[in-house]
Amino acid sequence: MARGDQLGRQWKIIRKLIASNRGKSIRDLASELGCHPRTVYRDLDALQVAGFPVYNERVDNKSRWALLESAKHLIPVPFNVTELMALYFSRDMLKSLKETIFYDALESLFQKVKTTLPPEYLQYLAQIEDSLKVGLKSYKNYGKHGDIINSVNSAVVNRTYITIRYYAMNKKKISRRTVAPYKIWFFDGTFYMLGFCRLRKAIRLFALDRIKSLEITDENFETPDDFDIDEMMQSSFGTFLGEPVEVIIRFSADIAGYIEEKVWHESQEIEQQDDGSILFRIRVAGTDEIKFWALTWGAKAKVLAPQSLRDEMRNEVGAMLKNYDLG
Repeated sequence: MARGDQLGRQWKIIRKLIASNRGKSIRDLASELGCHPRTVYRDLDALQVAGFPVYNERVDNKSRWALLESAKHLIPVPFNVTELMALYFSRDMLKSLKETIFYDALESLFQKVKTTLPPEYLQYLAQIEDSLKVGLKSYKNYGKHGDIINSVNSAVVNRTYITIRYYAMNKKKISRRTVAPYKIWFFDGTFYMLGFCRLRKAIRLFALDRIKSLEITDENFETPDDFDIDEMMQSSFGTFLGEPVEVIIRFSADIAGYIEEKVWHESQEIEQQDDGSILFRIRVAGTDEIKFWALTWGAKAKVLAPQSLRDEMRNEVGAMLKNYDLG
């Protein structure tokens, strides 16, 4: 039996005892939980060993289990075990956002929940924490960008123009922009600001960690009624904005399963081939991002269309080969 299932069932027992004024019999609990009475006995014994104020008494010649009345108010009834596990999971998943308002707010909520619990309940929830672990890949350190994130968030909420000095990675230069920030978008470990740029006279995407300085103006704006970030980014394979292009990639049989088991993009279509390989079709904005994705699969991926992307792949592979030229 999975440890999470056992913890979940025990927490359900506690909640049922909280809701009951006269206690519950073993038979009642077993019926409501859909398990064997012996399982309920073991769970109640484990709860008592852990220090929970669970006790047994006879009521109307029937043995009933109950929770001390004085302890009932200490348990946060609105939270079930799944929600508490999700809270632990979220803290672990967002560790890369430490020292930002988002992680601080979640940590504050977590601490408030903990203050409502006595030591024995904290010990029980610590077991839940031990049953979950999130592995983090490479991520940006946003602690040093906390002030920028806070300011952008404030400008988004208050619909206020901001003036920024922004470093463009592709041009290796800093430019001054006045932007109406519509939305903060977190994607693939990076915070972005999506908004109308007066310099470009169009909606642009800005990585928050590349904003070198920021000033909030006194000028307000109205977000367009037709602005929809999901619709705007739906054709993007990452963060690129532009007209969609159909891309076809053949993946060899030995890695086809890895491609099939994930949704890489909403537009993807997969066609099985007789030799076990697959054709992967997708419509994306631009080809730069999907080019580098395809390269990660090495010789197991072959771009079939468009021709422009095939040429880019050939050039990229040629340049890589020169890096390893032993001549």
